[in-house]
Amino acid sequence: MTSEQAEIGVVGLGTMGANLALNIAEKGFVTAGYNRTHEKAFELAEEARGFGGTIVPAKTLEEFVAALKAPRVIVLMVPAGTIVDDQIAALRPLLSDGDIVVDAGNADFNDTVRRTRELEGSGLHFVGIGVSGGELGARHGPSIMAGGPAEIYPRLQPILEAISAKYEGSPCVAHLGTDGAGHFVKTIHNGIEYADMQMIAEIYGIMRDGLGLEAGAMADIFAEWNKGGLSSYLVEITAVNLAEKDPETGQPLVDLITDEAGQKGTGRWAVIEAQKLGAGATTLEAAVSARGVSSRRGERARAAEAYAGLAATSGQFSGDKAGIAELEQALETAKIIAYAQGFAVMDAASKEFGWNLPLGEIARIWRAGCIIRSRFLDDIASVTDSGETVNLLVAPDFVSRVSAGEGALRKVVAKAALSGLPVPALSAALAYFDDYRRARGTTNLTQAQRDLFGAHTFHRLDREGTFHHRWPAV
Repeated sequence: MTSEQAEIGVVGLGTMGANLALNIAEKGFVTAGYNRTHEKAFELAEEARGFGGTIVPAKTLEEFVAALKAPRVIVLMVPAGTIVDDQIAALRPLLSDGDIVVDAGNADFNDTVRRTRELEGSGLHFVGIGVSGGELGARHGPSIMAGGPAEIYPRLQPILEAISAKYEGSPCVAHLGTDGAGHFVKTIHNGIEYADMQMIAEIYGIMRDGLGLEAGAMADIFAEWNKGGLSSYLVEITAVNLAEKDPETGQPLVDLITDEAGQKGTGRWAVIEAQKLGAGATTLEAAVSARGVSSRRGERARAAEAYAGLAATSGQFSGDKAGIAELEQALETAKIIAYAQGFAVMDAASKEFGWNLPLGEIARIWRAGCIIRSRFLDDIASVTDSGETVNLLVAPDFVSRVSAGEGALRKVVAKAALSGLPVPALSAALAYFDDYRRARGTTNLTQAQRDLFGAHTFHRLDREGTFHHRWPAV
C-alpha cells in the first residue's frame, strides 16, 4: 500500500464503482478503494498503475478510512436500499467532523432526504448525486447531477468536473439543489430514458411487423435519422444494435434476443413521483407499463393464440421515402412531448421541495455523457433559462415543431391501431398533447359525478366560490 493519502475513496467496486474509481484515478486524483471482496480493490490498483493512476487498495474499512486525507470524501457505489444504510452505519464510528459521504448510486430521492436528516447534527455531511452514462460513462465521463448542501459542493466540484463528460469543453455536472435534488433529477432522467427507448422500440416494431423490413435495412434508416433532428445517443446505438450480426449464426443478433425488458426501479420511481406531484407523465407511465407487459412472455404467447382469429387492417404503412419520413417525424414529435412531461415533473418537484432546480442547466449537463443526450437539449436549455415557460409545449420554438409534426404522429398512431400494432408510448404522447391543448376538457363531468356520490364540491365558470349541488336521488 502506498503511503500517499487519497483525496477521495470509493466503496463498492462492482461494474459502476470500479469504472468510476478508474476514471477518478486517471484524472490524477489519488483514490482509495474498498470492496467487500478486497481482491477487487487490489486488481483495480494494478489496472490503474497501467495508465499512471493511483488507487490505494484496502482490505478493511479501517484501512480505507485511514488512507484518506481529511476532510474525507467517501463515495458509496453500492446497491440502493438498506445496503446504503448499512454501509453508512459501518462508516460512522470511523469518521470525523467535516467528513463527506456521497451516495452516487441510483437511490430513491426520498431515502436521500431521510439520510440527510438523519445525519444532521452528527458532524458528517451527506450528498446524493445522480450519475448517468452506464458503464462507459462511469469510466470515461458521465453526466453528474449533484445534490446536498451548497457549501459542501466546492470540495467535490474539482473532482466531479474532471471526471464528468464534456460538451464543447463544458463539464456536464452541476449542483442542482439540497438533499435529494440530484437523485430526483436522475430519476426523471431515467423516466425519460424509458419513454425514449420504448418509442424507438415501437417504431422498430412498425418497421419490422408493419413493413416487413430486415434488421440491416432498419439499421440504415436509424443511422440516417441520427444525422437530423433525431440525433441522439439512443438513436445512434439503435442503428448499431440492428446492424450487429450474431457471430455463431450470422443472423441479426437483435432477432435472437428474447423480447423481455428488464428494469431496476428508477422508471417506476419517476412515474410514482409524477403521480404524487399531480404532474402528467403519461408517456413515461406507458413505457414503464410496456416493460411490465413484456416480462409476461408466456401469457402473451397464450393470448396470441387465443386471439389468433382477429384480423387487422393490413397495408397501412408504406416503406417508401414519404412513409419512412412520416415515422421519423412522428418519433421526433413524440420525443419532444416525452421530454416536456419530464421537465414538467421536475418543475413541479422544484416548487414542492423548494429546490429551485435550474432546468436550463439540467438540459445542458444532459448534452453529453448521459443516456438521453440528444441534439435538441440545447433548445430545451434556451427555453427553460427564462424560467417563464410552464411546459415546453407552449414555448414558441417547440410549438412550431410540434405543430409541424403532430399530423405525422396522429397518422402513425392511427395506422398502428388499425394494423393491430401496439404503440402505447406514442399513443400516450399524442393523447397527452391533445389533452394539454384542449381549453375545455371533460373533467367537469367528473366533478359532477364526485359531487353526486361523495359531496366533493365543485367550482363554477360563472361565479367564484365552492359549490355543492343537491342532485336527484339515484
